[in-house]
Amino acid sequence: MMSIPMAIVDFVPVVLFLAAAVILQRWVYPRASKGAFALFSAGTIMIVCAGIMKAVWKLLYAAGVCDFERLNQSFFPMQAIGFLLAGIAIAALIIFPQGKKAEALYAAAVPAVFPGTMIFVVLMVLGSLGLCGGLALTAARQKKKTAAILFGVAFVLMLAMGYLSSRDFTKPVLNWIAEIVNVLGEGALLVASVMLVQKQKETPAPQEPQEVQYEGSYNQ
Repeated sequence: MMSIPMAIVDFVPVVLFLAAAVILQRWVYPRASKGAFALFSAGTIMIVCAGIMKAVWKLLYAAGVCDFERLNQSFFPMQAIGFLLAGIAIAALIIFPQGKKAEALYAAAVPAVFPGTMIFVVLMVLGSLGLCGGLALTAARQKKKTAAILFGVAFVLMLAMGYLSSRDFTKPVLNWIAEIVNVLGEGALLVASVMLVQKQKETPAPQEPQEVQYEGSYNQ
């Protein structure tokens, strides 16, 4: 059975991802073209909205108000497409330089909506791989190894959360495991995002010792 505390905990990863999304949006904006930034913003907003709808559905269901099943049904398709858009934007940021020529590619990459489930599984995997993998590659290029590792951890936990979502959620144990995995995944994404946007401290170059000049003349 789903409990109210469990439903409230479901809002935690949503808040963590929202914080990470805001940080990454501010980081992407000056580096990407308008098309890439639009895709990234749209994707992250869709992910946040999907998480809110799922958490609200759980809370309403646990509180005995109603079973608003449409909120739950909209979660996976919206989240999958959101991750795909965000992943495409990060991949475009790495592969293509800023410019109007690439914007047509971003617009053409927007996926159509299909009623099937498997397509969203594929979109979810590809999108999260593009998002976390692209950010991990960027962090590695900036020699921020810890951030790169955390982006990889976030990707693995996202896949684990996707797997747990397909299990029997009538068991409270699986619900709590999924919540913990989700919180850890979004927490890793947030910490990695903060580390990515932080400016590295430049170590001052060693100064060469200056020659001391002595006034006057030596006695012979």
